[in-house]
Amino acid sequence: METAAAVSGFAPVEAERPLFRSFFQGGFECSTHRRRDGRRLDVIAAVGHDRHALQDYRQLAGLGLRTIRDGFRWHLIEPSPGRYDWSSIVPMPRAARLANVQVIWDLLHYGWPDDIDIWRPDFVKRFALFAGEAARIVRSESDAVPFYAPINEISFLSWAGGDAGYLNPFANGRGFELKVQLVRAAIAAMDAILDADPRARFIHCDPAINIVADPLTPTTWNDAVGHHQSQFQAWDMLSGRMWPQLGGAPRYLDIVGVNYYANNQWIHGGPPIDRHHPLYRPFRHLAADIYGRYQRPMFVAETGIEGDHRAPWLDYMAAEVHAAMDSGVPMEGICLYPVVDHPGWDDDRACPNGLLGAVPWAGDRTIHAPLADSLLRSGAVPPYHHKAETVL
Repeated sequence: METAAAVSGFAPVEAERPLFRSFFQGGFECSTHRRRDGRRLDVIAAVGHDRHALQDYRQLAGLGLRTIRDGFRWHLIEPSPGRYDWSSIVPMPRAARLANVQVIWDLLHYGWPDDIDIWRPDFVKRFALFAGEAARIVRSESDAVPFYAPINEISFLSWAGGDAGYLNPFANGRGFELKVQLVRAAIAAMDAILDADPRARFIHCDPAINIVADPLTPTTWNDAVGHHQSQFQAWDMLSGRMWPQLGGAPRYLDIVGVNYYANNQWIHGGPPIDRHHPLYRPFRHLAADIYGRYQRPMFVAETGIEGDHRAPWLDYMAAEVHAAMDSGVPMEGICLYPVVDHPGWDDDRACPNGLLGAVPWAGDRTIHAPLADSLLRSGAVPPYHHKAETVL
């Protein structure tokens, strides 16, 4: 007799540990969206990671980070419909194999080829075909079980691109429609990947947020609750809890990636609230809410902050994640994101938010020593040696 886990395609949570090669991980910012001024971003190229992948992977592995988030750049790979050029990505899984690191591959990180109309049904088909071919490339380069994030932050992209007009496709009032389309595409992509490699595992990353009503205007409570609950819609659709006509099912919500930053809690219609505010909820409670809803393994897929706050923020997140684990939430890791300083999306300003510097010097990148020391205190990394360090 088949168990529910066998039917779903995934093992029970208690049989899956550990999922990752390292608890602490590093993520390379791999956004490729177009700005409203028409310029396309390519953050991987901007920091030279495409040219120095082996060096980067080895440096992170030396710091104890042996699980990495990285990305395919679809707009480079499919320059015209159905014609693939894999030269931008093939060196990266090869470098990962040489460096002995595990990579979680983002397939769509806010950007897609210019000829695609994301609102049309053909977008779903094109993305699924691309995802299947990407999985074949990864399998040809490595015998390791592959991990994929099909579409990064469906909820954020739906809001930013479908409601706020901030990201491509620069729409307003169409956020839910875009969310439905992205879920369709993610499901089709997972099916195509599994056809190419049935061992594949899937991560679905979205922000964990807390939106509270303004205490001085309690009439906003219903709106605040509605916006707060919307954070679950993409995960609910993928798992078939909501809009099952999209094809969602529990087996598709394999691993939940929780993205969490210092500005992920705010008063509805008002400012962010920090962890010293009386209405702030500790991250451990947000994690427990998500696990209670889905009963799937989880990890912090993105977290970080700029400047001198980097080390204290990691100390806080590590303590919260361990507190969540002590309460029974199966947290599988914490990914420093981005792990390399990078130019800002909107103005190319230097963003000092990584463990490593933006410039790949001959040898290793500079290390932000306080953040490395925080990792060292955690017991996750060996003592590190470096030629130079930044203390921005």
